[in-house]
Parts: sequence; structure tokens; C-alpha cells
Amino acid sequence: MVRKGSPARVSFSVGKVSYLLEKGDMSPVEALEILRQQEEQMAFRGEEEKARLLLEQSLQELDALVGLEPVKKLVRELQAFVQVQQLRRREGLLTEPLVLHMVFMGNPGTGKTTVARILGKIFREMGVLRKGHLVEVERADLVGEYIGHTAQKTREQVKKALGGILFIDEAYSLARGGEKDFGKESIDCLVKAMEDHKDNLILILAGYQREMAHFLRTNPGLRSRFPIHITFPDYTLEELLEIADLMLQQRDYQMDREAREELIKILRRYSGVDVENPGNARLVRNIIERAIRRQAVRLVGEEKLERKDLMTITLADIRDGEEG
Repeated sequence: MVRKGSPARVSFSVGKVSYLLEKGDMSPVEALEILRQQEEQMAFRGEEEKARLLLEQSLQELDALVGLEPVKKLVRELQAFVQVQQLRRREGLLTEPLVLHMVFMGNPGTGKTTVARILGKIFREMGVLRKGHLVEVERADLVGEYIGHTAQKTREQVKKALGGILFIDEAYSLARGGEKDFGKESIDCLVKAMEDHKDNLILILAGYQREMAHFLRTNPGLRSRFPIHITFPDYTLEELLEIADLMLQQRDYQMDREAREELIKILRRYSGVDVENPGNARLVRNIIERAIRRQAVRLVGEEKLERKDLMTITLADIRDGEEG
């Protein structure tokens, strides 16, 4: 990992500094300066090691996500690309520009926001972003109601995101009103912000794949500014079940056999290629959270409860948790 501003290496050991100082071959001022530089080097190495560990944690967090294998592969490519460009810059070699603005395409509940948040942490530890935080906005946060209001609102959101990622959900809604709509003013403001803060801000446009593709076709200038396109596939039934198991495990719950069979029926109904807007992980979370509430209602009047009772989600809890 390479960070800007590394202190120059000092070759003198503390013992050698003391020896030269005693012999009179080094002045006290020179000795203090060398010792100061050595202290800076030790602190810098400590910071680099901490950043390396945090980067590894973020990559492990990415790998722990269920499914999303094409997404994980591309994120790893981005991380490697940035790291090699930093190494080339340090060696005085020609480098590619780090234009990291992205387009995330996929249905709701496919992990777009989660991956964006992890990317922020990865780029922070690599020194690309100062803070690495995520600011998530939609049209209402950017577009105003009168002339001049939109630019003000958009600049406010950009300011909040400086040093991190500005994540614009359903970004195509900014262009839905045509030429006279205030959304165009927001787009123009965002484009300017990308130029003004190119070393301290990453924009991610997100939304349904078909709408995002149309949006970018109608804005060729905008498309060229977002060179990285990531498509988030819908989860398979098996992956949705794995997500459900993880959600329950993280909360110290488990499903009995009948509850699991019922969950499979519900997920088959709301997932698959024939479903126009699959529920994905959001549906799973809603079902699990409501099942936990239903279980609480079922148990609260019981006099004797064992540990297993408090942990088990039953058929009634899942069936009651179904949401259309």
C-alpha cells in the first residue's frame, strides 16, 4: 500500500547517533533532527500497517457477502488497479488517471448500497479518499422547487460527501422531466462537482438496469464520465436462503423444518426470472424481522420458556411474516 507524503528514510541507528555525538562528529541539532525523523518513520510504518489491516478487513467483508461473484471480481480488479497505479507513480512511471465514478445497475435488494459502503472503506485505506464515508441521496435530496434552489441543494449534498462517496439512487429520475425540469440543473451541478473535486469525491449512480441504460444513452456526456459499470444480479433461491440463515444466525435465531419449507415457498413466489421485480435480500429481511416480532407475540404469554423456545422460528411465525 502506498500513501503520499512518506518521510525520507534515515540510515543512522540510535546507537550510531549517540556514538557520533560523543565523538563530536555530529552536532546536537543534527542528532535531534535524525531522531525526530526516525520517530516519524516509526509512526508512519504504524499507520501503514493499520491501513493494511483495515483494507484486508474491508476485502474480507466484501468476500463474506452472499453471491455477487462478478461484483466481487470487479471490485478486486479496481483495488489492484489503484494499488499498481500508486506504485507506478512512486517509481516515476506513466500512470492511468484514477477516474473511479461508477454506475451500479440492478434491482433493489441486490447489495448495491452495501458494496458502495465497502468501496468507500477500501479507497479510504488506500489513500484515494480522505474519509471514505457514504452519503446516499435520491432526487428529492438534490432537486429544488424553484430556480436556483436545485443548485444549492445539490452543492449541499456534494459538500457532505467530500472525501467519500455520493451515492445517487434511481439517478435516472434526475432526467425524467425533460429539458425544463430542475433535474437537469442538478446533473449540470454534479458534473461540475466531479471536475472541481476530482481527487476527493467519487459519484455512484444507481438504479434499475433498464432505466439506467436508457438514462446513460440519452446523456452521452454523462456516460463518458462514469467509466465503471457494475451489474448486480438477482439472488438465486439458494442465495436468498443463505441470506436468511445468516440474518437469523447473527441474531441468535433458527428456523425449524416447517418454517424453512414455508420460507422456500414464499421465496419461490417472489424470486426467479419470471418475476418482474424480485424481492431479493430486502424481502428476506422483511420476512425475518416480522417473523421475529411474531415469535415475540407468540411467546410473551408463556410461563415456562427454554433457550430453544427463544431461538426457534416456527411455521406460524414465517407464515404470518409473509408480505406481498
